[in-house]
Amino acid sequence: MANTTDHLSVHELSKELQEAIAGLRTEQGLEEAGVVTRVGDGVAWVYGLRSAGYNEVIEIEATDGGQITAFALNLLEDEIGAVVLGDDSRVSAGARVRLTGRLLDVPVGPEMVGRVVDPLGNPIDGKGPIRTKQRGLIERGAPGVMERKSVHEPLMTGLVAIDTMIPIGRGQRELIIGDRQTGKTAIAIDTMINQGRQKTGVINIYVAIGQKFSKIAALQERLKREGVMDQTIIVATSPSDPAALLYLAPYAGAAMGEYFRDNKGHALIIYDDLSKHAVAYRQMSLLLRRPPGREAYPGDVFYLHSRLLERSAKLSDELGAGSLTALPIIETQAGDISAYIPTNVISITDGQIFLETNLFYQGIRPAISVGLSVSRVGSAAQTKAVKSVSGSLRLDLAQFRELASFAQFSSDLDEETKQRIDRGQRLTELLKQKQYQPLSIAEQTVSVMAATEGAFDKVPVAKIKDAQAELISIIDRDHKKIADTLNTGDKPTDEIKDQVMKVAKKVADGFAAVSKVKA
Repeated sequence: MANTTDHLSVHELSKELQEAIAGLRTEQGLEEAGVVTRVGDGVAWVYGLRSAGYNEVIEIEATDGGQITAFALNLLEDEIGAVVLGDDSRVSAGARVRLTGRLLDVPVGPEMVGRVVDPLGNPIDGKGPIRTKQRGLIERGAPGVMERKSVHEPLMTGLVAIDTMIPIGRGQRELIIGDRQTGKTAIAIDTMINQGRQKTGVINIYVAIGQKFSKIAALQERLKREGVMDQTIIVATSPSDPAALLYLAPYAGAAMGEYFRDNKGHALIIYDDLSKHAVAYRQMSLLLRRPPGREAYPGDVFYLHSRLLERSAKLSDELGAGSLTALPIIETQAGDISAYIPTNVISITDGQIFLETNLFYQGIRPAISVGLSVSRVGSAAQTKAVKSVSGSLRLDLAQFRELASFAQFSSDLDEETKQRIDRGQRLTELLKQKQYQPLSIAEQTVSVMAATEGAFDKVPVAKIKDAQAELISIIDRDHKKIADTLNTGDKPTDEIKDQVMKVAKKVADGFAAVSKVKA
């Protein structure tokens, strides 16, 4: 291998590692064979193969005369524990095993886009084989500090609540966390759809870990309908798949995303969800006789997710300035973010979007908790247009949440407190957003500007969404130049602000007049 002082990219190191393993084997005649001593629950114990490496692919003779692939995960002194990729009933004690000299890899490249594959890269969408020119290692080192650049380019989700208060940048890792059925996947899907609608050129990779194939098929159809499937890769596993495939799925997705990152492109990867991934790893670890730790998870479960999420990065200009952005999803039990796996992933990521069950059932969707959600990249990854209008938004909402409990005593409150409660109610209503309806930069900017600058203060709370829709419609129809300027992400000029506020006040007056007539 090259001298360690040489500056090698992660990709070159991975290639060298493969070549070094193969070279050593050839030099020293290490094509030795092993023998299966026992097998069960997807794990084969093999005696011999002392030179096997971690994650190395081995081939086991099947009872029907064929070959079954496995990979080495437990490296003990006299035997190795190998995870079988396939039907372990075809393996019996006494079967011969041989080393292949290669690490576990998957096909990568533009040919994968638009397809649904399993974690080994095999197509499962019935559209025929995928012929790729390259393969990527499932386990690969993350880029070093010198190979990275600070996160500064926005990755717009199209969701007003996120883009204004918890902005996500290309190369960031932003956790989506919350209880079951609170809209975690909905946020991820809307972000994928927005990449297509805004023509950002970002490739979406959706990793479904232990999800029903009916749900994956429905997602595929939805993405087709939205015109986004042709820039998306879905890596799918079902609950009936062996734990080994559920374990490999996120790493396979990361390898596919790294291809675009390393070739000056941009990719967004969604891990849905890493709670199931940790459970699959726990199952494998217990079968491999590894000692259980807290909540029966093995001691290296933190490393399991950290080495996965560290692969998401914004590369330096010298390496092409590509990026891989990760949106891992974690499911909590009764909102307990202090449990083992949630705290692990929170400490690895660059912020989290916390979804509250109470808000969800109140009809506030996306049900984002302003107090517990944070982006550690912050406004560095925000467009100037959105940043210029959303400065006071978080503060206004936080003040409203503090005062909300007093809203029922509105007659006894002073004018300033009343005004804050009224503004907060309107902002809460404005931030509600239906699924599959991401907004452009211009639509978000004019909506938030109208609300925070007070133009919508006279509009009844129940009519805020109607007023927002009318404002967006008028700007798109009659002020196309303003919309085009704002969509570039540039900070709006005073002239643009004045024009938007004039339109917003006119819209607000119309709704206020109607409410007076009805009253």
